Amino acid sequence: MPDANVSSVLVRPCPDPKFGDYQSNALMGLAKRNQLNPRDLAAQVIEQIDVADCCEPVGIAGPGFLNFRLKTSALSDTLVGAAKGEHLFYRTAAEPRTIVIDYSSPNVAKPMHVGHIRSTVLGYTLAKAFRLLGHKVVTDNHIGDWGTQFGKLLVGWKLHLDRDALGQDALAEMERLYKLVNSACEEDEIVLIRARSELVKLQSGDAENLAIWHEMIELSRHQFDEIYGRLGVDFDETLGESFYNDRLKGIVDELAAQGIAEESDGAQVVFFNNHKSLKKNPAIVQKSDGAANYTTTDLATLEHRQNSWQPSEVIYVTDGRQQLHFQQLFELYNRWKPSHGMKLNHVWFGAILGEDGRPFKTRSGEIIRLSGLLDEAEQRAFDAVSEKNPDISGDERREIARIVGIGAIKYADISGNRQSDYVFNWDTMLALVGNTAPYLLYAFTRIRSIFRKLGDESLTRPESFALAQPEELTLAKHLLRFGLVLELVIDECRPNYLCNYLYELAGHFASFYENCPVLKTEGDIRTQRLALCDLTGQVLNTGLETLGLETTERM
Repeated sequence: MPDANVSSVLVRPCPDPKFGDYQSNALMGLAKRNQLNPRDLAAQVIEQIDVADCCEPVGIAGPGFLNFRLKTSALSDTLVGAAKGEHLFYRTAAEPRTIVIDYSSPNVAKPMHVGHIRSTVLGYTLAKAFRLLGHKVVTDNHIGDWGTQFGKLLVGWKLHLDRDALGQDALAEMERLYKLVNSACEEDEIVLIRARSELVKLQSGDAENLAIWHEMIELSRHQFDEIYGRLGVDFDETLGESFYNDRLKGIVDELAAQGIAEESDGAQVVFFNNHKSLKKNPAIVQKSDGAANYTTTDLATLEHRQNSWQPSEVIYVTDGRQQLHFQQLFELYNRWKPSHGMKLNHVWFGAILGEDGRPFKTRSGEIIRLSGLLDEAEQRAFDAVSEKNPDISGDERREIARIVGIGAIKYADISGNRQSDYVFNWDTMLALVGNTAPYLLYAFTRIRSIFRKLGDESLTRPESFALAQPEELTLAKHLLRFGLVLELVIDECRPNYLCNYLYELAGHFASFYENCPVLKTEGDIRTQRLALCDLTGQVLNTGLETLGLETTERM
């Protein structure tokens, strides 16, 4: 129940409805730790817990599962409360936590590509889910605005910049400059020496180079913000790598003074001799030329987050290829700040593949720009809308196409197991059937159309729900699971649980609407079924909004 004091980790939906509605396997772990028979412990627990007001007698299954079946009367009471606006089947945290989420993090002077969408969409969805449940969230876009690449960019800017091209597409022009100079560096050592010289001048505070660097950042952020605007994504902070430059030397000195880092071939290195999986993977915190690296910057970033926001958890949403880096970072931070008290969580994801099973690229082998991908999504959705509804005005078709196209891209990214690679397929993600954004958006429009047919008729709040039809009962029970699913999403940082829940909700509603007449009935049954439609629409809308998807009144 939405106000029940149970942990989502201990109580989950029963995998087989014939055994009950909810199930707990918590007693098996408790019994093992205390050397007890789990079925005997389960019998003792049943004697002590009082759930008679909401459940049928609790059952014991298998080696010690507790099975709970809701009473229809309790189900009705909960639905009545939701219909009155008292809750929407979830509860906000009694003790809110502060969570910092690091996601997206593109590099300055490079266009965002298809690979950036996973971190951006996953991170934003997690932030929405935590906030929905009452937690304080700080989102930080840790952009790559510092590093050796700026030496080459400065050479390109000073020698080869095309101002017209910069005005038309700044990131494309800066990418061209970098590639041009990078190729020249491989062939001509004089160019490489010039690039290193420009980098040193930048690092030393040269006014001209700093001005160019600032312009590069501003131009990049402007184009990044255009992408984020289209995706409906935002951030509380955008603190790039350069923000931490003044702290890096001090960190290296502290690590050395504490005996955590030691000199090796001129570099400052941290060895993990007592850590089984990291024993063969030391971390460099200062290179032999005296320069810091990503590890040092990330240590400074984590320290800043701890000091600024005192979070209970810091979540990094990145590609799975960075797992080793974050294992090193977390272990190193634990040694440096052993009493920090934060949960450090690397939420990693797999790759986006083409239909050939290789990394998703253009036919010519180029990396796909994210802006172009979003353009194509909207155009494909527009073509589909125009084919099905040619009578809708062009502007409305464009707006529907924007919502459906962008939603389809985002939903495809978060609807699967995040740790698995997934194959990018336009036909699948834009399909009106299956676990897709268009299917869920269409389900929402069907519900809205019911209420448009009511005209001026006001919606009466039912005093009870009979739930006499099996489809009504199934839909009602599924609505009650919304809060539990949201808890699972934030516990495991897996938005696909919410996607699966909404897909099942749409299916249960379709079955209910097909078998339980709504507008053709009268009296209490009509009132109750309209309320079920309304609650389903509210949950569907809230769930889609949490996933970062906009809804539309018609498709």
